[in-house]
Amino acid sequence: MFERPDSGERAILVHVNFPSGTNSEDLQEFTDLVCSAGALPVATITATRTAPEPRLFVGKGKAEEIHGAVQQHQADLVIFNHALSPSQERNLEQMFSCRVVARTGLILDIFAQRARSFEGKLQVELAQLRHLSTRLVRGWTHLERQKGGIGLRGPGETQLESDRRMLNARIKMINKRLEKVDRQRNQGRRARNRAEVPTVSLVGYTNAGKSTLFNTITGAHAYVADQLFATLDPTLRRIDLPGVGTLVLADTVGFIRHLPHDLVAAFRATLEETRQADLLLHVVDVQDTDRQARKAQVDEVLREIGAADVPQLIVYNKIDTGRLEPRIEKNPDTGTVKVWVSAVSGAGLDLLAGAMGEFFHGRQVHGWLHMGPEAGRTRSSLYGIGQVISEQVDAQGYWWLEVTMAQRNIDKLVRESGGACQFHPFEAADSVAAAAQAS
Repeated sequence: MFERPDSGERAILVHVNFPSGTNSEDLQEFTDLVCSAGALPVATITATRTAPEPRLFVGKGKAEEIHGAVQQHQADLVIFNHALSPSQERNLEQMFSCRVVARTGLILDIFAQRARSFEGKLQVELAQLRHLSTRLVRGWTHLERQKGGIGLRGPGETQLESDRRMLNARIKMINKRLEKVDRQRNQGRRARNRAEVPTVSLVGYTNAGKSTLFNTITGAHAYVADQLFATLDPTLRRIDLPGVGTLVLADTVGFIRHLPHDLVAAFRATLEETRQADLLLHVVDVQDTDRQARKAQVDEVLREIGAADVPQLIVYNKIDTGRLEPRIEKNPDTGTVKVWVSAVSGAGLDLLAGAMGEFFHGRQVHGWLHMGPEAGRTRSSLYGIGQVISEQVDAQGYWWLEVTMAQRNIDKLVRESGGACQFHPFEAADSVAAAAQAS
């Protein structure tokens, strides 16, 4: 049995075109993934097939060509831009005498490098173990199977069974730890819900510029790099949106075509921030020639995690690279809103803030807040977040503040004031005097 090396850098890339569209992948994206993993591509071998070959995925002649390239370039590993079955991986490794990695294993390796938080490391390990559970093979030849008869009785448990038992025990332990982390995350989410703070989640294809946009809006210092999956651990920051108030902006992991199901399952707690968001900012690289297909891939993942019904605002990023002007586009028929911005220069961010404000204003009500002198602190806070449109003082010295606020925030304010504040819906024909008489 071939001994797997601990690491490898010189890589042969294998990309197979399927005219029917089955198992089709993008070659440039594949190359970017390999470079993001830290490998050095020394050769790229392409082929065309109508369907994968059951034993080697590629034909025998193409497999011999790959074997020749491995020897010529002294490659450490061969990376396929496709999902391989466990038997195909083993057959190819025996033929090439080097490590063979499928697309899923490549993405898992990148995630393992990027994980920084305790939760992220657990999630990646869980995905790796689930992937490994289908690829267990015997690591030594002695005592490898149970035998009967005098002098031929082996152990009560084979080495393969022992490995599988220990792996399942580790998976069970990680799931328990993630459940604890998930409960802690839910506590924070419930606290935001009680405080009625809306959540806006950044989603999009990997390397679309989500983290750069997140840093520009929030002033945070989240890690940014021109590479796939630079962001893995979710980051949340509070922001104040004029006319709306406090929001929570969440930066999440980028998506990719054919994202491994093991990763989607392992990152369910992280992706819950996306599913529970009030609004999604779908960031798209405007200079990407394949942006429509990649946008569709993101929508597919959103459907998979149950976030398809969350309202979206499309943000076309990186207009500075193409010298485009910031603008906003609205489709009254579909309700779609698209904003062209540059996260680097900040161009168009005022339009983005206006679009977000308009979205949340659609859930707001316009009216008068009637409050006595004892509610001075509440009045000050409303001015602080820019909620007050105008103000009048009646003969009794009570304030009448014209505001536009979310109904839930108004209900909370009235409830917490203990009767010191009352709200009266505004109509164009009403006046302050009419509202005062109604009170």
